[in-house]
Amino acid sequence: MPTSVRTALRYLVLVVIAVIVLFPIYITLVNALLPGQDIAKRPPTLFPLHPLWDSFSQAWTDGSLGPYLRTSAIVSIATTLAALATSILAAYAFAFLEFPLKRVLFALCLATLMVPAEVTIIPNYRTIQLFGWYDTYPALIVPFVASGIGIFLFRQSFRQLPRDLRDAAVLDGYGHWRFLGRVVLPLNRPMVGAFAIFAFLGSWNQYLWPLLVTNTNARRTVQVGLKQLEGLNADQQNIIFAGTILAALPIFVLLLLFQRQLVRGLTAGAVKG
Repeated sequence: MPTSVRTALRYLVLVVIAVIVLFPIYITLVNALLPGQDIAKRPPTLFPLHPLWDSFSQAWTDGSLGPYLRTSAIVSIATTLAALATSILAAYAFAFLEFPLKRVLFALCLATLMVPAEVTIIPNYRTIQLFGWYDTYPALIVPFVASGIGIFLFRQSFRQLPRDLRDAAVLDGYGHWRFLGRVVLPLNRPMVGAFAIFAFLGSWNQYLWPLLVTNTNARRTVQVGLKQLEGLNADQQNIIFAGTILAALPIFVLLLLFQRQLVRGLTAGAVKG
């Protein structure tokens, strides 16, 4: 088969996959721009002739998405920064330091990856109640400040650095903090970016835990806030779709801005030269 034909087939496959992935997002946007009574029509409308752009402003005001988005941003940013700090510091210790029970502690970190998240809900909920953190920011942030998968990923990435770098840094008078900040982290920037994106997305998309530990709109996240839009009338279903687009917009922007770091982080160490 000629090279040009193979290339054309590859692009065709990629286009088909892209259409399949993006079609649900496109339909959500179309439904947000249609009148509510037209959403259930058959055959469905694939292109609105008279789009209702004010459905987004109605979702923002009627659904009070502003406070929900602000809470989600605070919680997601704080959780991401905390998870980055704990994962990097713990991974550095496991990769470069020697201390008693090092292998046992690392095995315990790996063991947490095998525990389903549902198993930890009740113990975490009782702990939050015991500390008096119910319906507060600490209840939304503290249970997720440590990440077993983050420790594992950073530890494996740090161990790929040549040992000579650490020896040279010691000769230059670098302590652990300077070596971490000036050598280790710059060389592992793609992994840091990729993990930060995954941590942010995981926190942003949480629904069950914020629903359990909050009872006021001031502390509820946008995923919980979208549930309130379901109480609208049948002819206002477009507002629900508009709210969904607004809630997902920060995620789209984040992925577009940091897609290069995400790909480099996922492929880091896949090819050795």
